[in-house]
This record gives sequence, structure tokens and C-alpha cells, in this order.
Amino acid sequence: MHTRIITIDGPAGAGKTTVSKLLSQKLGCIYVDTGALYRGVAFEILQQKINWEDDHVLEEFLKTLDLNFIMEASGLVLMSSGRDISDYIRTPEISMLASSSSAKPQVRSALFEIQRNIARTKDAVFEGRDMGTVVFPDATHKFFLYADLAIRAKRRCDEMPEETKDLFRVQKDMETRDNNDSKRKSAPLKPAEDAVEIDSTFLTIEEVVEKMLGYIEKAGQASQSC
Repeated sequence: MHTRIITIDGPAGAGKTTVSKLLSQKLGCIYVDTGALYRGVAFEILQQKINWEDDHVLEEFLKTLDLNFIMEASGLVLMSSGRDISDYIRTPEISMLASSSSAKPQVRSALFEIQRNIARTKDAVFEGRDMGTVVFPDATHKFFLYADLAIRAKRRCDEMPEETKDLFRVQKDMETRDNNDSKRKSAPLKPAEDAVEIDSTFLTIEEVVEKMLGYIEKAGQASQSC
């Protein structure tokens, strides 16, 4: 079965999640937040107090990991050993740990199969950081979404509860994460050579999605004329 796979990569706060959800709705396919998988790993590392920097300990931990998505009315929900952990994986602590631990090749390898299993049977929009470069190098369409750091930090801060808002900390953490993600040896954050790059700094979500739909439609017309 041939499925249509669309990848949207880019740094935190560029609007990937909202754009991916809306684009998937417009195209009638499912949306997969691959970052949630890495956050799920980070969540379990904290819960189980795993010394993830020890390769042997990490490998044994990953063998016991039972992460998966299930489809509910609201969309895909992240489960860990049968428990819905979707509401527990969005803290700054887990964000930073997910960025660090995802640099480990063992972690990325363990999660590849989950992502690829979804792609084998369903048309999907995959959001992440290395979807178009590593996980789905043959994706039907690839996009790389980015924006100015200050704008990204403000967007992320606006999403946080009032009592936890700290723009300086959010921007500092985001800058650190950008640096870690782009310089890591395993699957660094970067656009795929054939990805369409879109700067969302001064665009609304709807404008970004319209741009993507335009590229997808144009590519479809080109393939039909060949």
C-alpha cells in the first residue's frame, strides 16, 4: 500500500504543531507529533530515575519501553505501558531532557519503528526535527518551518499558564535547545536538501498552511504532467 507522507521539521515554537494539525485536517490524513515520543522517553527516564547517559543502562531501559499511539476521537494519544501520558509530557524539564536524550542513537533507533509502522498504513503529516532528513527521506512532501527566536519564545510563553510565564527563561532554554539539536552528531536539526523552507515569523497559521497546500498542489500537477 502506497501512503502519502508529509514531513514538517523545524525548531520549537515555529508553529509546527498547529500547522501540522490544520494541514492534516485539510488533507484528510492523520497528524503524528513525533516529538511526543521523545518526550515520552524523557518522562519515563524521570519516572524510573534512569541514568540515561550510561549506554548499557539506557539500552536495557529501552528494551522495556512500551510507547505507542492510539487513535481516539481527539486524535492520536500517547500511551506508555497502557497509560495515557499526554498531559504529563509538556513541562520545561521534560522538553530539555527530551532534547538531550534524543541525541542518543539508541533512543532514535528504538522510536523509528513506531513512526514507520504508522506510515506503512496511513496517509500522515509527521511533525518533528529529523522527519525529512532521517526517518522519511523519501517522504512525498517535505517542509522546514522556522521563525525568529524572540517570536518563537513569545509564542511558547503565551501558551503557558500565567504563574509559570518567564519569557527570559523560555527564550534561553529555546536557544540552548536549538544549539543542542543543530549540533548533535546523530540526526541534527536541519532542512532536508529537498525540503521547502518557510519562515513563519510574520505569517499566520492559516497563511503557512495555504503556502504548504499551494506547494503540494503544484507538485501534484507537475507529477501528473510527467
